[in-house]
Amino acid sequence: MFDKLGKTAIAAIRNFHATSTCRWNIPKQAELDINYLCNPNNLSCIEKNIANRKGVGDIRLAQELKTRLDKTDASSNEYIELKEQLYHELLRIPNGTHPEVAELKEDPKVVKLVNKKPYEGFKYLEFHEIAKRLKVVRTEQLGNVCGNRSYYILGEMAELEHALVNYFLENLVVNHGFELVSVPDILPRDVIERCGMNTRGDRNQVYTLDPNLHGPDLCLSGTSEMALAGFLSGKVLKEEELPKKLAAVSRCFRAETSSVSEERGIYRVHEFTKVEMFLATIPDTSEKHLKEILTIQEKSFESLGLHFQVLDMPPHELGAPAYRKYDIEAWMPGRKMFGEISSCSDCTDYQSRRLGIKYVTKFGHKRFVHTLNGTACAIPRLLIALTETFQHEKGYINIPLVLHKYMRGKTTISKQKQIPELKLIKHKK
Repeated sequence: MFDKLGKTAIAAIRNFHATSTCRWNIPKQAELDINYLCNPNNLSCIEKNIANRKGVGDIRLAQELKTRLDKTDASSNEYIELKEQLYHELLRIPNGTHPEVAELKEDPKVVKLVNKKPYEGFKYLEFHEIAKRLKVVRTEQLGNVCGNRSYYILGEMAELEHALVNYFLENLVVNHGFELVSVPDILPRDVIERCGMNTRGDRNQVYTLDPNLHGPDLCLSGTSEMALAGFLSGKVLKEEELPKKLAAVSRCFRAETSSVSEERGIYRVHEFTKVEMFLATIPDTSEKHLKEILTIQEKSFESLGLHFQVLDMPPHELGAPAYRKYDIEAWMPGRKMFGEISSCSDCTDYQSRRLGIKYVTKFGHKRFVHTLNGTACAIPRLLIALTETFQHEKGYINIPLVLHKYMRGKTTISKQKQIPELKLIKHKK
């Protein structure tokens, strides 16, 4: 199955759970566009963007700090303190918003629907019902292992997980020229925050490691996008090297708290496997490459036979770093709902300014790259969509044709017979 990918891919797949050590070349201070952010003529425009994106930045305070800073002696302690406060406030300001989506309200814009919806005359079961009957996933009685929002994927369903990883990796590396990177799952807090994620306070999804045991300011990665961005931090690339196209397989750790019934089971979990795309490009081509990433995603999910919709997301769904973001939602007939299985974002120079990722033009000038990211394959929700879409009335699951060669020729998933029962053991204090 690895004949096209070769030894590099095999090594990456075998080691994608492992963390690694690296020297993070993170600049001490982000090179923000202060001329734009602190220009009083841009105040109302930036405030409107923050409000539309439901951000937390205070551009008015930032501009007041800049005015005070300009009037302060540069050799004084007050100057140093004001400068730190200014950068703290500016780092909270979200990226700009693409004009085509800036005026969208609460609902995203449906760009397209792909493939036909599954036959509606069939009584579709939900994923957890099918998985329980076939003994391929376990989400109950895991208190002694890893608790709520955790899971075991078993037998042929576990084979399907690895088949999906291999299928998407081969497509990215062989057909689209991505370079495969095996990334660490433990990252410095600074890398995560400079990518645009909040790691502090009660309302964040980032797991922080105990500083008394593991050293200060280390976190579990929520997506390999952050490790790939950190890998390029402080680098100056040549223009002819761009676009720099990287792909990684990793575990993603997220402190999810949702209690919505539609997100039960393995739909929203604390850790999962994901294949990620990350690009660094020259600014003029980032919009083109966002469409390229989206096309890769669309063709991949179309080849699996899923019915899905592509959404152009409104400002309040962009987070802090994205300039524009597309989501892909697959139809899950057992749940009778569309569920997000993928997304892709153009972050322009938001991350590169914070991480110091630049390129040298043909004329010798240094410029910031634009960074983009996209989910090629997020395992749990993709398993839900495939299982519910291709369930058979006799109880088994049909495997999409394009995955057969990654499943050792298997065409269906049936009831697993050799999987032991997991029993809850009570320990006395």
